[in-house]
Amino acid sequence: MKTYLGIDVGSVSTNIIALNEASEVLSSKYIRTNGQPMECIKNAMKEIARDLQNLEVAGVGTTGSGRQLAGIITGADIIKNEITAHATAAIHFYPDTRTIFEIGGQDSKIILIKNGMIVDFAMNTVCAAGTGSFLDHQAERLKVPIEQFGELALTSTKDTRIAGRCTVFAESDMIAKQQFGFSKGDIIKGLCEALVRNYINNLGRGKTLTPPYLFQGGVAANVGIIAAFKKELRHEIIIPRYYNVMGAIGAALLAKDYLEKNGYQTRFSGFEITDVNFVPKTFDCNGCPNACEVIEVTREDTVIARWGDKCGKWTNEISYSPPGYLTEAACS
Repeated sequence: MKTYLGIDVGSVSTNIIALNEASEVLSSKYIRTNGQPMECIKNAMKEIARDLQNLEVAGVGTTGSGRQLAGIITGADIIKNEITAHATAAIHFYPDTRTIFEIGGQDSKIILIKNGMIVDFAMNTVCAAGTGSFLDHQAERLKVPIEQFGELALTSTKDTRIAGRCTVFAESDMIAKQQFGFSKGDIIKGLCEALVRNYINNLGRGKTLTPPYLFQGGVAANVGIIAAFKKELRHEIIIPRYYNVMGAIGAALLAKDYLEKNGYQTRFSGFEITDVNFVPKTFDCNGCPNACEVIEVTREDTVIARWGDKCGKWTNEISYSPPGYLTEAACS
C-alpha cells in the first residue's frame, strides 16, 4: 500500500501525518518542537516509521516555518506555505468552508475561501496575543493546567472585560482583576473573549467573514476560545477531527496531487535519515547592502542546501532540485 507523508514544522510543534491512497489518515504525530526542529523531525520520523511498516512512501510534502529544513532532510517532493496547506486540508474535509480560523503556537491566520479557492487571507506573526504560547503562559501563571483552561472559562456567568490588544496589557489587566477578587473562571472567560475580539478585529479588518466557519490549529482544543468565537460571531464553529495537524494533512494532499498529476517518482530520502547527522549554520552575505542572513545545511561535511539570500547567489550554487521538484517560489 502506498502512503503519503505531510510534515508541518512550527516553532511550538512538529506534526507528521500519513495518508493512504484514498487520502485517509493512517497515522498522526503531534510533537513539541522545543527549539530543536532538526532533532524533532528525526524523532517524529522514527515514530511514524513504526506505524508504517511494510508500506511504501510514495510522496512527501512539507509546510510550516521550518518547511525548507524539513524538505531538505526528508527529500520532500513539494514545499508549501502554511496558508495553502491549511486551506487545502480544510477544503478536503469541508468543501463548503468559507472562513478558516487558524491559531497555532506562535502565529494566527484567517483564510477566506470561495468556490474552493483562496480569495483572501491575513496572517499575524508579530503579536503573540491569543496564540498557544501566550495561553500556555497565562495558564502557568494562574496555576491552571492548560487542559482545564478553557473548561474553567465555561464555569463563569459574568462578563469580565480584559484588554486583549497586547500581551502586556492583557496580563496587567488580569493581575488587576485578580487583586479585585475576580475568580479564575471569570478572568479566563474575559481573556478568551478579549483575544477573540482582538483576533477578528485585527486579522478580519476590512474582510467579510462568511460561514461555514472552520477553526483549526492547536488552540482549537480550547473550549473557552471556541465559546468566545461562537459568542462574537453568533454562529456555530466547526472543529475538524484532525484540527491540530491540518497543515501536515494539507502538505500530504498537495504532494499526492502533484506527483499523481505529473507522473513523478518521489524524492523521499527514506527513514534512514533518522541516523544521519545534519548540521545547520548561518552566515551573513556582504555582496550587497541587503546583507542577507544565509542558512546553510551540511550532511556529512557536504553542503546540501542554502536559503535566505534574496538574489539567489548562494542558493543557486547548490543543485539538489531535479526536474519536477517544486521550490518555494513555485509553491507560494
